[in-house]
Amino acid sequence: MTTTTTITSLGHKGEGVAEIDGRKLFVPLALPGEVVEILAEGDRGTLLAVVTPAPNRIAPFCPHFGACGCQLQHMDRPSYEAFKTALVETPLQFAGIDQKVSRFIDASGDGRRRATLHARREGAGYMRLRSHQVHDLDVCPILVPALAKAPDIARAVMQVVGEADVSFTATLSGLDVAIRTEKKQARADRVAPLAGRFRLARLALNGEMVLQAQPPLIGMGRAQVELPIGSFLQATEAAENILADYVLDAVGKAKTVADLFCGIGPFALRLAEQRPVAAFDSDKAGIAALDKARRFAKGLREVTAKPRDLFRDPLTRFELPYEAVVLDPPRAGAEAQVRELAASKVKTVVMVACDSRTFARDAALLIAGGYAMSDLVAVDQFTQSTHVEIAATFRR
Repeated sequence: MTTTTTITSLGHKGEGVAEIDGRKLFVPLALPGEVVEILAEGDRGTLLAVVTPAPNRIAPFCPHFGACGCQLQHMDRPSYEAFKTALVETPLQFAGIDQKVSRFIDASGDGRRRATLHARREGAGYMRLRSHQVHDLDVCPILVPALAKAPDIARAVMQVVGEADVSFTATLSGLDVAIRTEKKQARADRVAPLAGRFRLARLALNGEMVLQAQPPLIGMGRAQVELPIGSFLQATEAAENILADYVLDAVGKAKTVADLFCGIGPFALRLAEQRPVAAFDSDKAGIAALDKARRFAKGLREVTAKPRDLFRDPLTRFELPYEAVVLDPPRAGAEAQVRELAASKVKTVVMVACDSRTFARDAALLIAGGYAMSDLVAVDQFTQSTHVEIAATFRR
């Protein structure tokens, strides 16, 4: 059904919300206050035309906007920051926590250094909005310049192994490319020539290294980490540096520090410039990379890095003899570990989070355990999307 309606608000996914016959419809790319013509199907609306644009609507900077992953390019800067700030504050309010974001930090830097493109028969790029079809890309302006050839590489992968997901990371040594395909017969010798053709630092297929011209290195303070295949890395270098500076400042002069969900060590390696650090994560390859980086770096204190599943086996309150603890859990949050922290004697907890809802849950547990949230910042590395990184400090 085609109809004309007014957008009344904005949903948490950045979609305009309209109400027709008592039911809500979610309309991507529409803004509050706009009169729009839409195709209504169930609770979804497809934007056909903006009849009366909102004053905060701007022209998107990317020719592909509206077709693939970015959701907010049509929104002016004040509205954009207000929307993303609300993504952090609203779940906290629902959890009974009245805490405002003290700083909204642009962490886009030179662009995203990581991306995954889908290589399909119709092209190579990101998935179309509300679809499993790929939008073929020639350029993506939110990526670092080093990833400019990513679409061409993904198309070349398609020609060799068929449909695949191709992940790219820009490293100090060059491009690190990991191919994942459902085809069991995909052969390493078929894809190996791509490494030389595109001068890749490393090429992997289904989690196994095919060829490495040189180790893909990531700089972390005084250290350089050889990135394991499949290990986590912040989307932008700027965000990693901003978050690390925040962690260092919040930890202050604490002499005993633990880094939980430490990954490959973006915080632990920088913290170790001033004091010994205990680091824990379930990623065994990441722990090994962290340990190797620490041993080869100059001027670092000891980092005791151990593999441990902190979801199933969190450090108990009796295993937390630290003045400060840093946590950077995945989207699921750190509920089990936070419960132990709440019962511990740790004075300072610094949490980095990528999901505002699980962060609110974990923050409420810490506050119930006697902590006060002394600071809250939003770090915008996932620009033009409805994702936002959070950093917060809890003290008692």
